[in-house]
Amino acid sequence: MTMHIEAFAEGGQFAPGRIAAVLRTTRDEVARTVGLGRDAVMRPDRVASPKTQKRLREMVEILNRVEPRFGSTLIAYAWYRSEPLAGFDGQTAMQLVREGRASEVMDYIDAVDAGMHA
Repeated sequence: MTMHIEAFAEGGQFAPGRIAAVLRTTRDEVARTVGLGRDAVMRPDRVASPKTQKRLREMVEILNRVEPRFGSTLIAYAWYRSEPLAGFDGQTAMQLVREGRASEVMDYIDAVDAGMHA
């Protein structure tokens, strides 16, 4: 079952602590996973920044798109971190998000779901 955005959010914004809890990891690891420094997920002013919120939102949206095919948010997270994507020179979704290419990952997932890629 897909995790609702609310599971990852608190007070109207994505909360690194909640994301870490759902993914059974640490806030530091969440920061690394989306390509941000530790302060971005620890200092309240940085957590609220548009860049931090955008990166956290991108990861959550990608996880929500692929979770139905894996049946588990944790397995979706493992895929996000480690599975090379066809057509991206062996890069993973995590690497692409860290480079600011989340929209390409979402387009890829949509194309796979539509049967356009294997």
